[in-house]
Amino acid sequence: MVNLEWYRTFKAIYRTGTLTEAADTLFISQPGVSLHLSSLEAYVGYKLFDRTGRKMIPTERGKVLFNAISEPLTKLEEVEKNFQKSTEKLTPTISVGMCFETFQTTLEQYVSSLPFNLIISFGQYREMLDQLDKGILDLIITPKKGVSPNIQHEAFSSEQIILVGGRDVDVQGFEKALYGKGTEYAEEWLRNEKWYGTAGDMEHLFQFWILNFGHKPDFRPNYIVPNLNSIVRCLKGGSGVAVVPDFLCKKEIEDGEIKLIWGGEKKLENTLYFGCRKKTNYQQEIDHIKGLFRKVMGKENILAG
Repeated sequence: MVNLEWYRTFKAIYRTGTLTEAADTLFISQPGVSLHLSSLEAYVGYKLFDRTGRKMIPTERGKVLFNAISEPLTKLEEVEKNFQKSTEKLTPTISVGMCFETFQTTLEQYVSSLPFNLIISFGQYREMLDQLDKGILDLIITPKKGVSPNIQHEAFSSEQIILVGGRDVDVQGFEKALYGKGTEYAEEWLRNEKWYGTAGDMEHLFQFWILNFGHKPDFRPNYIVPNLNSIVRCLKGGSGVAVVPDFLCKKEIEDGEIKLIWGGEKKLENTLYFGCRKKTNYQQEIDHIKGLFRKVMGKENILAG
């Protein structure tokens, strides 16, 4: 008999397009994702994905399977969530969705002290908005607002996308190129550096580059790592550059472990929102989570002043 987790893993790979992102979404190891997929393929008797570089492209049979299981899985998740809530007694349980990096930087340190049960979910923003609307999630943290009339959004912080580098990077060389010769020379200087990126999300780099240089970058990162927090840890080794949200590396910059190179000629900022349903039985618990986020992210932006 097929293992239901194989279907969950298959759905995550289909939605994210990579084994790494699927592992982050499910909060399991990449070898575990690979094992689930190979087991499911052996069970159904055909390939579900074609491996093209780092991307997982669904086969025609894979598309058919996804269309067959997607809605039933979603309904099962709803049943699972509603059943869990119906069996709660003294300790409520709430489900919160956000990106993996945001969880690690903010809420993770407080989980053990929470006076209620917590389920953390990682996923794409569009998927989390849909799950919030359906009652699978109770609260999400997102830079994008949805359109459902059942959901209310509350702005609570902002992030600036900045260019950072290891402590050994020649920041003065970049500044000489930028302020002495112009953006064309600064772009060439940056192009010659060693770049870090993530497998599933180049949006920050693309947006930053388009805003400041007028076009998408014409290079690929030298090093692809699992997530943005991995980039920050790698930069602490001394070399390399990357474009990341400022709140993920505030402490490392203050401690001199990595360097702030450039905030951009034009600043790229995103507003962060709390999203929750207008009607909820968990307002007290949601407010508690909101308070923790404000505590961590309500401090001055590292570029202020």
